[in-house]
Amino acid sequence: MSLRVVFMGTPDFSVPTLAEIIGQGHEVVAAYTRAPRPAGRRGLELTPSPVHAAAERFGIPVFTPKTLRTEEAAEQFRAHNAVVAVVVAYGLILPRAILDAPALGCLNLHGSLLPRWRGAAPIQRAVMSGDAETGVMVMRMEEGLDTGPVGMAERIAIDADMTAGELHDTMRNVGADLMVRALAALSRGSLAFHAQSEEGVTYAHKIDKAECRIDWTRSAADVHNHIRGLSPFPGAWFETDFGRGPERIKALRTTLAAGSGAPGVALDDDLRIACGDGALRLLELQRAGKGPMKAADFQRGARIADGAKLA
Repeated sequence: MSLRVVFMGTPDFSVPTLAEIIGQGHEVVAAYTRAPRPAGRRGLELTPSPVHAAAERFGIPVFTPKTLRTEEAAEQFRAHNAVVAVVVAYGLILPRAILDAPALGCLNLHGSLLPRWRGAAPIQRAVMSGDAETGVMVMRMEEGLDTGPVGMAERIAIDADMTAGELHDTMRNVGADLMVRALAALSRGSLAFHAQSEEGVTYAHKIDKAECRIDWTRSAADVHNHIRGLSPFPGAWFETDFGRGPERIKALRTTLAAGSGAPGVALDDDLRIACGDGALRLLELQRAGKGPMKAADFQRGARIADGAKLA
């Protein structure tokens, strides 16, 4: 049965779910997203969000309120007469008036196996912590932060060298499929919700820029997880000197390697770097203002020599 849906999302992570909902024949009567933001080198051009652009392609009316906490916003939302709202990385808090408006509630697609990694950065935090598994869940929203009961879940393995970017891409596609299956069950009246466990709660706090500098005194496993958890954005970084003073370099891809030495020292020309315990190999790097480069290509340009110290 087709449902009348309000879709709420902002980044490219949200777009496959919107497309799948439309593809399954549901009527998306409105798309809510963050307002266009300055972009470009000078920040003079306002750029719509990926959801905004996708909704316009589908001919769906787009709404970009700065807040949903006013009576005017609540009245506008209720006027859509949607039976369910689907929320995927929207970016604004939904107050009680919005949560109560759709007859079948507001369903959120969350990128973790709740109650682990509630909050803003569940994909990055799972990888940074070395989790071997994560998943996506369809949750009925409450006023608490990702505390609502769960209706459906899909588990996803995290390979040892997988980056947060790769997990993001896998998760957005798996999540889109999960949400349309949840909507199908909801339309049949067969979507059962179960309360989250009160044990094992962790919070995926927003990534802070201060976290991005690599600490080579940590174990190789911890540094490896840190780098891949921040790849490709915002990117973990170190500094080294190519003869013109310290230059910041992003490490985008690594793998664990044999070896030991003083933390941060290059053990050979193949970019094995010693850590506090063990070593890793740098596989992909990025200089400021340049694109990502494989290690071999990087070494043909701004070379990190055997014995160089990375800070």
